[in-house]
This record gives sequence, C-alpha cells and structure tokens, in this order.
Amino acid sequence: MARIYTLVNQKGGVAKTTTAINLGAYLALHGQRVLIVDIDPQANATSCLGIDKHSVENGSYQALLGGQPPASLILKNERLNLSLLPSSPALAGAEVELVDESGRETRLKNALTLLNDQYDYILIDCPPSLGLLTINGLMAAQDGVIIPVQCEYLALEGLGQLTETIQKVRSALYPELRVRGVILTMFDRRTNLANDVVTEVNKHFPKLVFKTVIPRNIRLAEAPSYGLPISAYAPESVGAMAYDAFAKELLAGDLN
Repeated sequence: MARIYTLVNQKGGVAKTTTAINLGAYLALHGQRVLIVDIDPQANATSCLGIDKHSVENGSYQALLGGQPPASLILKNERLNLSLLPSSPALAGAEVELVDESGRETRLKNALTLLNDQYDYILIDCPPSLGLLTINGLMAAQDGVIIPVQCEYLALEGLGQLTETIQKVRSALYPELRVRGVILTMFDRRTNLANDVVTEVNKHFPKLVFKTVIPRNIRLAEAPSYGLPISAYAPESVGAMAYDAFAKELLAGDLN
C-alpha cells in the first residue's frame, strides 16, 4: 500500500513544487515506486518534469471531474523511474465546477485509492491556495501533510492560517489528518533571519520539523528550466545532497 503525502502551503514561492519533484526523484533513486500528482492549475510540477502543460489532454482534471480511471492518465518517465499524474490549465475551472459535485472534497482520495497497490509513495503537489483543490489534497493525505516553509519572515505569517485550515479539515471532515513534518527551504546560513525562522518554526511545530534543511542553491533554481529534478541536472550540488538527505530521512522515519 502506498504512503500518500500532500505537500501544502498556501503561500507561493516556498519551494513546494521543488520539494515534491526532488523528493520524488530521490525516493525513486532509492528504489521506491513513486507517483507525483499535480493538482495545481499552474502545472509547475508537470513543467518541472519536462512536460508542456498545454499539450496535456488528460490528467488530474479528468481524474477529479471526468470520471476517468487515474491509471489511464499517468505519464511515466523511464529515465527517472518516476510517474506523473499531470496538470493542465483546464484545472483552473475545477474549483468552480467541484462546488456542485457530490463528494466534492473526496474526489482525489477516491481516485488515488485505485492506485494504492501500484506505488510505494504518492506525493500530491497542491496549489498555493486553500480552495477546494487543496482540500482534496488534504483529504487524500493518507499518511500526512508535508509543509515546506521558506526561511524568510513572511513565510511565518501564513503558518497560522495553514494550521487553522488543517484543524478545520480535521474537525469537520478528516479527524485522522496529521502533519507528517515541516521541511525548511531556501535556508541562507549567512543571515540571522534565516536562523530565527528555524527557531520559530521549531517552536510552532515541536518535534515535527525535519532535521534536513534545504539551502538556497542556484542549481535548484535552474533545474526546472531543463525539465529535470536536481538529481539528474546537478547531482553533485549542495541542493541535490540536501534533497537526497531529506528522502533518506523520510524513508528512515517511515520504516520506524
């Protein structure tokens, strides 16, 4: 049975998609069967894996609203040994279309249930918002939520709102929803602010912050433009080593 984690943060620019792609790539390198599910209408995860989002005819939109079996919508990258349920701009209308649908909060969860025995890890990349698509992502988070937090002051401001949303979903819809962990990203050891953010996040989420910290790294920023994860673009970079360490930390924790 797959472990299903949802990566979520309503603030954009916190390396949420970067984390989904690179964590997935390193989990695959460590022998795991990995599926990345892109439910962001911006389709950044899809683009980061070298897929032109405008060429996607079938993907997460059809899984949510078209009633198509998700297995028929998945793209496989043989080089990376990584699978993708892609997104496309068509998903932009899903927030409105889902409103009148029955079971609107559990569409993604129900779709992924059909894939549970085909993968070891399913990573869901949510939009940077707290609408129905993200609610679907939270409801599908069978094994928890991973929250990327950028090591900058403004990133802290949204944590309270995100925590409140998770609590509301837990109270009203999914009592078992839990935070698997917080991953600190874009860390610059040269600044006092970055170190202050690390301290504050550890206070906010005691015992839930991953030990691995992802540094600010130019190679991580460049990789998406080549349609590659950092493991394939610059495997010797400090960013690559950090995501490799993160994947190993997650794997080790899941085995305990």
